[in-house]
Amino acid sequence: MPDLPLASTRIAIVGAGLIGRAWAISFARAGATVQMWDQSPGTAAAAMEFIAGILPELEGNGLLADPPQAVLARCSVAPTLAEALKGAVHVQESTPEVLHTKIGVFRELDELAEPDAVIASSTSALLPSRFTEALKGRARCLVVHPINPPYLIPAAEVVPAPWTSDEAMQRTIRLLVAAGHAPLVMKKELDGFIMNRLQGALLEEAFRLVADGYASIEDVDIGLRDGLALRWSFMGPFETIDLNAPGGIRDYAERYQSIYSNIFPQMQRRVDWAGEVMDRIEPARRALLPSAKMKERHVWRDKRLMALAAHKRQMQQKD
Repeated sequence: MPDLPLASTRIAIVGAGLIGRAWAISFARAGATVQMWDQSPGTAAAAMEFIAGILPELEGNGLLADPPQAVLARCSVAPTLAEALKGAVHVQESTPEVLHTKIGVFRELDELAEPDAVIASSTSALLPSRFTEALKGRARCLVVHPINPPYLIPAAEVVPAPWTSDEAMQRTIRLLVAAGHAPLVMKKELDGFIMNRLQGALLEEAFRLVADGYASIEDVDIGLRDGLALRWSFMGPFETIDLNAPGGIRDYAERYQSIYSNIFPQMQRRVDWAGEVMDRIEPARRALLPSAKMKERHVWRDKRLMALAAHKRQMQQKD
């Protein structure tokens, strides 16, 4: 059997919905014993069913180190929160994005989790300081925000509160790397973290281009899908521009900064995403993808992500 970097590691998944079940796959695949709990009856059991169904697909794309049955056997549903937390060295919380909910959940986690366990939230929007400040064990609390699904997309943001200890940060980074993730380590918390700020900047311009009549939604999607994203699927923006000028990144800045400085003032205006422009965007999207085919397209997306993840893994091994 291949070496599993997280063998003998116990991890608790608190909140077993879309994100929680995806984390369970990611950690169990790397050898961890995963205990799931959700306050909604049946949610954790449904997560087990989903995991059982998706593992053969992952195996078919070369994304499992050992058989689906072995990975599934590492996952279980805990009858209580206390049982889920028992023995866990890492707690991954994925409950709803509601501040008062997070405050209550983290208070309970801090009371019940093992004294040396790191407690991480999957939140995509709430700053960790807002729901950990009053906790006795706040030094072990932070955010680990994935791009869904984390078993296919390795990037995960590690975001500290002002009081998060360096030990908690380093332990979390090591855990993520062992599980096959690529941590984005923030030095301090900031609204939107890294990924949503980058994505937000792009979406703001996409909505402006459509609202102002410069492009259709499909033109914008083509520009990303068949243009920029091809490079961005294996290089970031800094490496991209470093390779796009003969003298590297400084040469690029000297050559092309004036283009962007001219554009920037035109970008200092928001378009209401849910306003008039949506009356054009939504019908255009439904013409391209009828509502009845949304679930089918979700399956298609995940299969394409599996194929891309498999390809990137193969290329990394060759590099």
